[in-house]
Amino acid sequence: MTFKNIAVAALALLTLGSVAAADDLKPMHSRSIDLGTMTGIAYYTVEPDGYHVVATLAQNDAGEAVRFETVLVSGQTMTLSTPRGAGMPPVKVEISRTADQIRVLEAVATN
Repeated sequence: MTFKNIAVAALALLTLGSVAAADDLKPMHSRSIDLGTMTGIAYYTVEPDGYHVVATLAQNDAGEAVRFETVLVSGQTMTLSTPRGAGMPPVKVEISRTADQIRVLEAVATN
């Protein structure tokens, strides 16, 4: 199965709202990400040096994917975003760690 097929399937499971939606993420369980023009998945693993977060994204109409990796310790946040039109806020997803919990906050644009 290609990344594009996985991303499309994950996107089909994603429910869209008009406000920010937050979900807890469990180790080795993926969650879909929707940044408007890009979609993908994020997951993390627990390692001795911190929680290794991986986000893989691709443009909706192209098969090329980009992968972001970071190590989060408690109190840190990773932000992924895509720009919109002039004067409009970006579409963004924040992945934060507090203690032993990873939370994904997806701000859904209302404009």
